[in-house]
Formats: sequence, structure tokens, C-alpha cells
Amino acid sequence: MSEPVIESMAEVRNHLADVIDRARREETPTIITRRGKQEAVVLDIQEYQRLRRLAEDAEEAWLNRLADEAESEGTDGSVSLEEMAALLRDQQD
Repeated sequence: MSEPVIESMAEVRNHLADVIDRARREETPTIITRRGKQEAVVLDIQEYQRLRRLAEDAEEAWLNRLADEAESEGTDGSVSLEEMAALLRDQQD
């Protein structure tokens, strides 16, 4: 993946198709700014899906580690992996 291009919302609005093509063909993301603050990024969908899988795999590995630690400490007061995942998702919302 190439270094990202940084453009304002107004610039992106004027040539959105080019921004999308650059993300897809050149694998170059575009960071979109608004009032000088980074707000969003345009990525190729395959790169987004790859990053999403990595994040999900990392979260699953972390939850499994927590479950293993909890299991080694005993079962009193413990929750299932599914319950733990639900609790963590609720905290993120």
C-alpha cells in the first residue's frame, strides 16, 4: 500500500471517482480532512476487508487468552466466551 494522500472534503467532493479509482488501482488511500482535522479515509474494499479480518482475528485471540486465563483461575464467577464477547461489545457501544 502506498503512502496516503491527504485532501480536504472539498477537494475530494470535486473528484470522488478519481479518489476511489486511486484507492482501488494504485492501492493508495486518501485521508479526508475537514477544517484541517482528519475525519475519514477512502480505502480499497479488499484492503478494508483484510484489515477488518485482522482486527477480528486479534479480538478473538485476545478473548481466547482471557478465557484461558479465567479457566486456569477456576470457574467460580466466570462467564462463557460468548458472554464475555457480548459484554465487551456492549462496552464499545
